[in-house]
Amino acid sequence: MLQEIAGHDDAWLDEWRRKDPDNGDAATLHAQLLVHRAWEIRGPGYVNQVPPERMQRFRQMLPAAMKAAQHAAELAPRDPGPWVVMITTARPLKYRGMQFNTLWEGLVERDPHHYSGHWQALQYWCAKWCGTDKQMMDFAERAVRNAPEGSPLAGIYLHALSELTERHGASAPVATAKVKGILAEVARSLGHVPEDAEELPRLRHLLAYYLGENGEHAAALEQFRLIGPWCGAEPWTDKGDPVAAFQLARGIAAARTEDGKLPADAGGVARWGRTGG
Repeated sequence: MLQEIAGHDDAWLDEWRRKDPDNGDAATLHAQLLVHRAWEIRGPGYVNQVPPERMQRFRQMLPAAMKAAQHAAELAPRDPGPWVVMITTARPLKYRGMQFNTLWEGLVERDPHHYSGHWQALQYWCAKWCGTDKQMMDFAERAVRNAPEGSPLAGIYLHALSELTERHGASAPVATAKVKGILAEVARSLGHVPEDAEELPRLRHLLAYYLGENGEHAAALEQFRLIGPWCGAEPWTDKGDPVAAFQLARGIAAARTEDGKLPADAGGVARWGRTGG
């Protein structure tokens, strides 16, 4: 990935932009790098968990990232990439109302099913940023309804459930009749996604977990069969012992399914280091 390469050494990117200042791809990559570096300085955690000096530096860097993304959008009018950067940056800049809606409309005009753009918008609408649980779930449900065949877009709903779990813990409303019905839609939609899709393996882990939480053990077991023994992904990585958590969920799914056997290549002891799929 070019952004990752540039994160280690961006001299080649500076040279590219110097030689070709009107190149939209180079400008977009530059904007992506600026927002990525800002988030690196901020680090993970909620606002009250970030040292004030890091938060101040983070906020100081955001306007430059937004300006760079706007410039990239001018150079590449049909490219959704700069709009994803703008949506990402709008969240910590606390854009509201038409400010944010204009950016969102700009993205969907260029790519209505952009997965990364939807993920960033989901973060915007979650309660820890600029929205509420209801706004986030409404957004995620629309993503499921609008996902075209072969797109991983319906998986955005799984990330919304993960946000609810992170926010509310054991009391999160993630095991209800409504959730169960939508998970069935998500499973059907993801079943049409090409096996080489980058997002698919991690989505299968979340899908298996939430299907199990909703008592859909046969459907969960099918996902575990597709995953294999590898458990290095959410939600297992959020647990104290990821391997044990994965083994337990998979074992329950198998035990409560009539034909609960795992194939040889998916059975055995869970292993760390890959996401499966």
